[in-house]
Amino acid sequence: QVQLVESGGTLVQAGGSLRLSCSASGRTFSSYIMGWFRQAPGKEREFVTAISWYGDSTYYADSVKGRFTISRDKAKNTVYLQMNSLKPEDTAVYYCAARLGGSYYYLRPNEYDYWGQGTQVTVSS
Repeated sequence: QVQLVESGGTLVQAGGSLRLSCSASGRTFSSYIMGWFRQAPGKEREFVTAISWYGDSTYYADSVKGRFTISRDKAKNTVYLQMNSLKPEDTAVYYCAARLGGSYYYLRPNEYDYWGQGTQVTVSS
């Protein structure tokens, strides 16, 4: 079992930057894939990015590619989401998720096994 806790969400102006953190604890494995999803009011939960826990393989949604960067610190059991050039449409609750095994490009929420509680990111225009 894996426990995930997100932090770092806040109010930020358009064009600004923000870094989210996801701390993992409990029973973790090097084969886990870590992902970020987001859900805006009245919208479906959508994939943002993912990274393999054991390597450098990453994948990004087209809407954030070139602006967001996912990274991980294995020693700290932490995954980060660096968000630059933020836009109002980035406003959402951001969730950290973990999947055991497979490739790094899983895009659907039901393909992940563990979830954090989410952290609110609000981008003002």
